[in-house]
Amino acid sequence: MILFPNAKINIGLHILNRRCDGYHDLETVFYPIPLHDALEAVEATTLNFESSGIVIPGIAGDNLCLKAYKMIKKDFDLPALSIHLHKKIPIGAGLGGGSSDAAYFIRLLNEKFRLKLDTAAMQDYARKLGADCAFFIESKPVFAYGKGEEFKDVSLDLSAYSLVLIMPPVFVSTADAFRGVKPRIPETPLQELIKLPVEQWKEHIRNDFEESVFRTYPIIQGLKNSLYDAGALYVSMSGSGAAVYGVFADKPELPLFDESYHVFYV
Repeated sequence: MILFPNAKINIGLHILNRRCDGYHDLETVFYPIPLHDALEAVEATTLNFESSGIVIPGIAGDNLCLKAYKMIKKDFDLPALSIHLHKKIPIGAGLGGGSSDAAYFIRLLNEKFRLKLDTAAMQDYARKLGADCAFFIESKPVFAYGKGEEFKDVSLDLSAYSLVLIMPPVFVSTADAFRGVKPRIPETPLQELIKLPVEQWKEHIRNDFEESVFRTYPIIQGLKNSLYDAGALYVSMSGSGAAVYGVFADKPELPLFDESYHVFYV
């Protein structure tokens, strides 16, 4: 069985406060985009994981897909699987690629082995793997809050616009990004701001990570400025970075980027 995990972007990201458990309360809008990995699993004599495409750093045994398999195997009699992940979603980009792979693997197990898990049950499993992981079980636009694992439906459709996503040649540590951010309560909740026309987002919707990340990685701020210079209606870093996206009324003519940048029209 093959599934195609998709990426997401964050539209607005407010870090509200630091919790007593060490996490942060936040609010953001998760919006799915058609940039995909490919995930395949077939029955095998022994459990095996391999990947292709973008090189995944770290130890293969720590991959979230394997963690999802072992977690669910505690509750269900699953056979050994040979798992192959073809990686296209950039890593360390703020696009949720690893979380999406894990969530889609839960979906794959549920469908392939008829586990009869409903959406809520799959989301409960996914939350154990990462704060944004549960989003990808349904992968539809949502207002996310708490640690980013609680959702409310949001009415948002950007299909009439052209979206450009650019990954610069830098890696932003999520832990470092959180250490650099200053929690604050916004004057207007993001749930209200997201209702504004896209043309007004530039003046009202912010990503709280940008201030500190831009200081450390000015290349990312330069990329944001370049997209506005190209005519974008709204530009933002996604999550804690390093990817930046621009929302355009029409497909833009972008400046040339060298091969160390990855540009996606989504």
